[in-house]
Amino acid sequence: MSVNKDFFDPTRAFNYDFQSTGAPPTGWEGADRLPENLVPTHCCFCGVQCGMYLEVLDGSVVGVQPRFSPHNQGSLCPKGVVAYQQVGHPARLTYPLIRRGGKGGRLERATWDEALDYVVHRWQEIQAQQGPDAVAVYSGSSMTNEKCYLMGKFARVGLRSRHVDYNGRLCMSSAAGAYAKALGIDRCPLPMTDLLLTECLLVVGSNMAECFPVMMQWLWRARDNGAPLIVVDPRQTALARTADLWLPIKSGTDVALLNAFLRQVIHDGLVDEEYVRQRTVGWEAVREAVEAYPPEVAERICGVPAERIIAAARLYGRANRSLIMHARGIEHSTHGVDNCLACINLALARGQFGKPGGGATMLTGQGNGQGGREVGQKANQLPGYRHIDDPEDRTYVAKVWGIPVEEMPGEGAAATEMVRLMAEGQIRSCLVICSNLMVSLPDNAVVQRAIENLDPLVVIDFFLSETAELADVVLPGNVWCEDEGTTTNLEGRVVKINQATNPPGEARRDWEIICDLARRLGRGQFFPYHSAREIWDEYRVASKGGVADYFGITYEKIDAQDGVFWPCPTLESPGTPRLFTERFAHPDGKARFVAVTYQPPAEEPGGDFPFRLTTGRVVYHYLSGNQTRRLGFLNSQAPEPWVEIHPRAAQYLGIQNEERVRVRTRRGVMELKALVTEAIRPDTLFIPFHYGHREAVNQLTIPAVDPTVKIPEYKECAARLERIEAPPEAEPAPPRENFTPANAPKMFPYARGERKGPVKEVGKEF
Repeated sequence: MSVNKDFFDPTRAFNYDFQSTGAPPTGWEGADRLPENLVPTHCCFCGVQCGMYLEVLDGSVVGVQPRFSPHNQGSLCPKGVVAYQQVGHPARLTYPLIRRGGKGGRLERATWDEALDYVVHRWQEIQAQQGPDAVAVYSGSSMTNEKCYLMGKFARVGLRSRHVDYNGRLCMSSAAGAYAKALGIDRCPLPMTDLLLTECLLVVGSNMAECFPVMMQWLWRARDNGAPLIVVDPRQTALARTADLWLPIKSGTDVALLNAFLRQVIHDGLVDEEYVRQRTVGWEAVREAVEAYPPEVAERICGVPAERIIAAARLYGRANRSLIMHARGIEHSTHGVDNCLACINLALARGQFGKPGGGATMLTGQGNGQGGREVGQKANQLPGYRHIDDPEDRTYVAKVWGIPVEEMPGEGAAATEMVRLMAEGQIRSCLVICSNLMVSLPDNAVVQRAIENLDPLVVIDFFLSETAELADVVLPGNVWCEDEGTTTNLEGRVVKINQATNPPGEARRDWEIICDLARRLGRGQFFPYHSAREIWDEYRVASKGGVADYFGITYEKIDAQDGVFWPCPTLESPGTPRLFTERFAHPDGKARFVAVTYQPPAEEPGGDFPFRLTTGRVVYHYLSGNQTRRLGFLNSQAPEPWVEIHPRAAQYLGIQNEERVRVRTRRGVMELKALVTEAIRPDTLFIPFHYGHREAVNQLTIPAVDPTVKIPEYKECAARLERIEAPPEAEPAPPRENFTPANAPKMFPYARGERKGPVKEVGKEF
């Protein structure tokens, strides 16, 4: 099979020897010399943001060493070990490109003046004809807080457009909406080190071992201390293989399962009644709502045996300190907010929030996925988690920015809604930075038609991504270690990124490009920055008094404390590692229970499409793969996507391991190798999403979104699997033996509890 499963055990974190993991950057001639400098910084990839040293020789980054930070304890994962190889990569963009000859022309070299003047001229033409909102900004979170803040300000002050949003809409908006609604604040409520104190871990919809390998050390230590592990996932991931209790749920049915958990906790008398009475509101509505989900009903919906649901609920409910951890598996859903609220309801009923080692938390995936959603680049937000429709918030930020409050635009379109506005011609041009729409958005054939309707599409990037390939103007930016700034990791810990080298060739730092565009637009007086520190100090003031208050966080304090947790409202404050110890963030200090009910996914399997298709990550790649697919070691381990299929389903369809197959949905079709594995439900298919062009799984996914936060439903759509010999346009053969989701559990021993072993034995104890 194309993926090497033996090289790295993602359930364990390691300290890696950087010298054994790949060749130095092209052209480096100093292999016999030691580095002159070790620059302390943090990894550019996942939300853990591991500490590292970058080795610098003759001004070039030539290697990496692990660095002990409180959250990574000197460990790095496979991506962190080779991240530095982006710096000297031969595919780096080193000069601007313009598409000459119209949409059918080629991207050719241009000067900075030519490229920027062309962009500004077109923007001014478009806005004169259709108004300021005809130009949009589509940003990202895999960059510093300083740049994320700048993008929100540039859209609203430089372009005076209301249309700005970012790629966190595709991953964290469900959790953000739920935590803000229930708890009043959207942040992981406790530090990673609190895992040592928990007495039960419930992981729902997270392939944690592959997505956050270094974080696993804290989970292992909790288990060494005796904490049992419950995993809810349709796949037997590396984490699920080690669980005391694995619940192989049907994708998209999480609310029914979590409500059944809470109902069982109630019936067993395990609710912390005093906590609920003193610290929450809305309990009676939730208590009434979950009565509709006895274990037998949840079994019919979720495909998890009732006795297993009862066992998991009791294992969780009897622990004094329990922690629920969830991620994209439940958040990538048309009911993503409800899924997260169901987790919060369960933790509130047990009185867990505020306890060391207790509560519920989201696992933020992007490197700065937490900070990127606080600084004002979301469609409905201003810096510090202020709301763009709140008059007081608008007045405060307008004063910081030096503009009349009347000039502050209102709420714009969510990232997923921008596609429709592009297709309709309401958005005529878009500036894209730190995002790869052609890989990351669902139903990408529609996405391509929409962005090809833009004139111009402007992309700032350091590699030519699948989106940049379609751009009219490409501007070369910097990789993470060619600038300084801050990021906020998945705990809410603000850490410092330090510059190790300069951008290559004619490439510029991203914030310098934005400030130059603002100057050419005649708005340079609002963007007078000469350093990232100046942007940071302005953001600190812009966030002051907001929910996400960064005012007391200085570069010096970050260095002194090796990270500072927000909120940190004063220069004297050390920050706030653990939230909700005394009160929640709503004005009355109380958390909100919110009743949620099960609703099916937007598209259920049946008829010609009997499988549930789900998507996700693998340990060797990151997001759209624009970075990791270019790093030799990582790409060699997983050079192409595959589709996972259960042996019984494969046997039924006559499919062999590694045979090329065709996966089809109502939106598209793709061909790839089959990986036949028992680690998946027989009614489910899994494809990783890190690949582009004809290998992008988002050819197949459905563009349905959560109605409140507009996050797409990446984790569930109806699909069928065909042997490659079948002609591409052939009529589907009638299903043999009536293979449907209804009879799939009969083929799945783990779903029926027929397989002996620790999972079944734990269930027997209850």
